[in-house]
Amino acid sequence: MFSSRDAYENDFCPVRDELLGEMYRANENGLPVLVESVSSDVRAMLALFCYRRSHLHSLALSIASSCSERELIQLGGRVGSTLYALSREARSSRAAPSSSYGSRKPITLSTKPLSTFSPVEDELDEEDFAQAVTA
Repeated sequence: MFSSRDAYENDFCPVRDELLGEMYRANENGLPVLVESVSSDVRAMLALFCYRRSHLHSLALSIASSCSERELIQLGGRVGSTLYALSREARSSRAAPSSSYGSRKPITLSTKPLSTFSPVEDELDEEDFAQAVTA
């Protein structure tokens, strides 16, 4: 089993950049086909590789859901175990229908003014004017 230090020092993408890009751009239906085109041990390495990058986190979970727990733990140790558990949670939450697109949170815009200001008085009264002139 690799230590976390080894994993970060020897961090490389186990598949071609083109294939990784295709996986990143694939929809929910096309991704499993691309993932299945890779051997199981490379899939586990790819899931761990993607998990270490925040922008590829959801891709890592999708790939890890097709891996065995043993492979992920063998290649990633505790991180692999965590990734396995997270991928199973994500799989069960995907089964529930959602109204929003993917896992994105809906954007809400305020309909009220962000803040209110009291009017600024531009005129000086006589007392302030006299103090400003004598100063």
